[in-house]
Amino acid sequence: QVQLVESGGGLVEPGGSLRLSCTASGFTLDNWSIGWFRQAPGKEREGVSCITAYNEGYYVDSVKGRFTISRDNAKNTVYLQANSLKPEDTAVYYCGTPVGRFPYLCPHLESSEYGNWGQGTQVTVSS
Repeated sequence: QVQLVESGGGLVEPGGSLRLSCTASGFTLDNWSIGWFRQAPGKEREGVSCITAYNEGYYVDSVKGRFTISRDNAKNTVYLQANSLKPEDTAVYYCGTPVGRFPYLCPHLESSEYGNWGQGTQVTVSS
């Protein structure tokens, strides 16, 4: 059974950092891209970042220069290092796999292009 599990969220002050993890079970991540999304209360799920099977990373403008996506295939895990966190980063963060024909590439960061969502991990940025 394909499953993704997110972890690493928490409460941090503005300017703080967190490292989120997305660990896969039931399949190996080697040939898959992984996307990170977030959803704040009352808002739609929005794309944050994606990493291809070839280790190319993509980011939305709002997190460029602050977030870094990486992968450790030996641990079957993708990470999202979030630095210089702002209150507007507060959300539940989810990871997912592409559902299209080319799962080793990153499709547009639209939630409809991804699936196999995990349960999410809460990130709260507040003083």
